[in-house]
Amino acid sequence: MRKLKIVLQSNRIYVLLFLSIMLVLLRINFIPHLSKINPSSSFIGVITNINYDGEKYKIYIKNQEEIIGYYRAEDNLNLKLGDKVKVSGKFTEPSNNTVPNTFNYKKYLNNHHIFYQISIDKIELISKNKNFIYYIKDKIIARANNFKNKGYIKAFIIGDKTDLDTYDSYQNNGVSHLFAISGMHIGLLTSFIYFLFKKNKYQNLIVILFLCLYLNITNYSASLIRSFIFFLLLIINKKYNLNISTKNILILTIIILITYNPYIIYDYGFIYSAVTTFGLIISSKYYRKNYLYNLFITSFIAFLFSMPITLSLNYEMNLLSIFNNLIIVPLVSIIIYPLSLLVFVFSFLEPILSIVIFILERINYLLSFVSLNIVIPKVNLIFYLIYYIFIILFIKTNNSKYILIGLLFISSFKLKPLIVNNSVSFIDVSQGDSVLLSLKNKTVLIDTGGIKDKYLSNNTIKYLKSLGYSHLDYLILTHGDYDHMGEAINLVNNFKVEKVIFNCGPYNDLEKELIKVLDKKKTKYYSCIKELNIDNSKLYFLQTDIYDNENDNSNVIYTELDGYKFMFMGDASSTTEKGILSKYNLSDIDVLKVGHHGSKTSSSKEFINEINPNYSIISVGKNNRYGHPNKEVLDTLEKSKIYRTDEGGSIMFKIKNNKLNIETCSP
Repeated sequence: MRKLKIVLQSNRIYVLLFLSIMLVLLRINFIPHLSKINPSSSFIGVITNINYDGEKYKIYIKNQEEIIGYYRAEDNLNLKLGDKVKVSGKFTEPSNNTVPNTFNYKKYLNNHHIFYQISIDKIELISKNKNFIYYIKDKIIARANNFKNKGYIKAFIIGDKTDLDTYDSYQNNGVSHLFAISGMHIGLLTSFIYFLFKKNKYQNLIVILFLCLYLNITNYSASLIRSFIFFLLLIINKKYNLNISTKNILILTIIILITYNPYIIYDYGFIYSAVTTFGLIISSKYYRKNYLYNLFITSFIAFLFSMPITLSLNYEMNLLSIFNNLIIVPLVSIIIYPLSLLVFVFSFLEPILSIVIFILERINYLLSFVSLNIVIPKVNLIFYLIYYIFIILFIKTNNSKYILIGLLFISSFKLKPLIVNNSVSFIDVSQGDSVLLSLKNKTVLIDTGGIKDKYLSNNTIKYLKSLGYSHLDYLILTHGDYDHMGEAINLVNNFKVEKVIFNCGPYNDLEKELIKVLDKKKTKYYSCIKELNIDNSKLYFLQTDIYDNENDNSNVIYTELDGYKFMFMGDASSTTEKGILSKYNLSDIDVLKVGHHGSKTSSSKEFINEINPNYSIISVGKNNRYGHPNKEVLDTLEKSKIYRTDEGGSIMFKIKNNKLNIETCSP
């Protein structure tokens, strides 16, 4: 015990932390975390969470482990948290991400011990809730839902941001951490409880019991668990005069948590909480008896320590978030958060909360106009660890050259796109098309896809940023169908686009809506062009005739990259194919983007035999309602190597040393 105390009081605890992390990584990689469920057609468990988006219910059900059920219903299910139910339907495993460097939903769920989803056909109530915790949480949710500002109240009380519509805008301004329950909220809550029971000798016990209850209600979020264990160890340290530094108590907290639950090491909430708190603790020498000065120091240090985490997750960060926090933090922590708690108890105060929230949202809206975003490509974790060494050296020595070196080091990552070779990426956008051409110093996107899911629709933008691209030189739209340009307005609004190219023929309604946005942004656009010169590459537009439908008017593009021939067909039909064959002598195409998702209206035998593709790419949605790709088309393409986005995810062709290397991002 004495030796352990010595370790905890000295820098040897870093060795203990390193050994714990190594053991955790070995445990994760060599002892697979497998499901205990034997999936069948039914599952019995207790409802731990339930959400409704207007079309379907998303229900978390727990027995030996948790599963997620999806149930489409217009009527109220009249189910509550803690109810025991039997669900029947089709079990499926979550899918991996099919676009590189984007959110991996399967890995996220597996790290939270969820291995199966079920599409529910039937749900039966076995027994009503008998658990006091679920009863309390259900009452809290029911009461919160009655408020006009339920999004804020639910976020602050139970950590549920589902109804917080403005969350994305807060995230863009770098202040979204204020709406995730963390150490700040725990500190304010415990301070309030200590004030209420300041004369009670059992005040520590009361606070601990309250936090235990609160953890149950908030479903044990990683950042809250970190805060709770840290708080508990601080109390023990003080009560028994152990003289362990605050920094070492935090490290001990981390060791305890990763030992108990190794997979918490992948939880971004935990990583943010642990790393930022560590930075604030070792920077305590900079604090003074001045609120505004301390607020700036807190914001600055939090920015330095959270930046690598944000960049590794989003590949982008708003450099002005330091100053945004100076404005938003006092407003939220001093006024809106406490007022939200009061409104929950005293509903007549909500008009005041509405006024303050209106002010907050207006300020947040104005701040969005002066953002200064930096895009950093995905790099190896080791580079961010080197950055942290420089930042810690700066704090230890007070030598500003280290912080300058650290920031310049991260900025140097932006050079990565300049040293990559030509590549063509067929991005999985489900039932649609989107192709990225990375041509030395230029970037060209052919089509955007049209995914209505807001999380998946941003995958193309996130993929571009993960490669280090902060803008597009050209956005080429093969034609005006939604599955080819449905995300164009979203892309233009969230990403710098230099020029847009339309196909031949009249503009349809979708194209006209996009043109309104382009005119407002003063973005140049063209239509019905014949060729495009991009550095040492040239794109030829083979289809310049005008037909009576969008598909036949599709831009058909041909280019050669380092001697390899690429051809992109859009939704061109066999009619367009005949026109192209009559004008051009095309043969031995290396990579063909198959027309119209493999529909039988395209890819005629005559056309395919003439161009003789080596690789055929079919961009198509899984289990799509059109039955794409058509079997006859697959038979026609049998002499080529076929890649399908519904089976292999995104397909990347990278040209290195005059060789064509192929990578996929399988689901």
